[in-house]
Amino acid sequence: MTEPALGSASELAANIAIVTGSAQGLGLGMVETLARLGAHAIIADIQVEKAAAEAERLAGMGLSVEAKRLDVSDSQQVDRCFSEVSDQHGSLDIVVNNAGVGQVVTPIVELDDREWDRVIKITLTGAFYCCRAAGRIMERQESGRIVNIASINAQNPAALVAAYNVAKSGVLSLTKTMALEMAAYGVQVNAVCPGPVYTDFNRTVMAQRCKSLGISEADMIEKVRGAIPLGRWGEFSDIANAVAFLCSPRNNWMTGDVIRVSGGLEGVSAAPPKRPRTESISG
Repeated sequence: MTEPALGSASELAANIAIVTGSAQGLGLGMVETLARLGAHAIIADIQVEKAAAEAERLAGMGLSVEAKRLDVSDSQQVDRCFSEVSDQHGSLDIVVNNAGVGQVVTPIVELDDREWDRVIKITLTGAFYCCRAAGRIMERQESGRIVNIASINAQNPAALVAAYNVAKSGVLSLTKTMALEMAAYGVQVNAVCPGPVYTDFNRTVMAQRCKSLGISEADMIEKVRGAIPLGRWGEFSDIANAVAFLCSPRNNWMTGDVIRVSGGLEGVSAAPPKRPRTESISG
């Protein structure tokens, strides 16, 4: 799934790592990369059967991986999961907050309460729950690394996904705030803002954008590729290697920082055209 990150196979030996939302896509790539560097990596995902199958597959490759069910929108479940991991393994050294959901592509004026609440609850509040639970453990240890996965949308919002933009912007603010609060305890808190990687997550959002723009998926893929200065879509390993660096001993003087990994793409700022009016206007 991913190429090994730079560094030795024992660089993260004895480190216990939780990656949330990691039964597939970018999160799974992060799990594999951390495990290849020697960490015991935990796939923490609400899709417990898929998480267990992937953990078994990676364990069959000689990697130290296990699966746990985790719904990041449930604060009590988050606290319990993180405490269980710490108690069982004696520490919690790395937490990568990757869990999140995309948004139905729609303008703000048509964005309903339920969709707004769903995206904020899982993507932002879920990250808060996990940061809080990890922070309590790492504060006692006086050590640890937290990496929050945001998005280039957090820095340069795209049209038609306001809830997602706001949630990911909040993740950056949460990162910077926690970095200040945890610095005295030797805990480093940083964020990664991925650019376009063709995951199931991106595929779903792009299908909606293709429909709204009236273009094919192939045309959209090429349109995005052409906007990326380095001329290609991202790979799982591009994001996983950045995360691995932030979690490694090679990073000993970064906290509250945001790394954009996007092939040079800063964001998508195109304004959509007017929408046809569907309501009648009475005079």
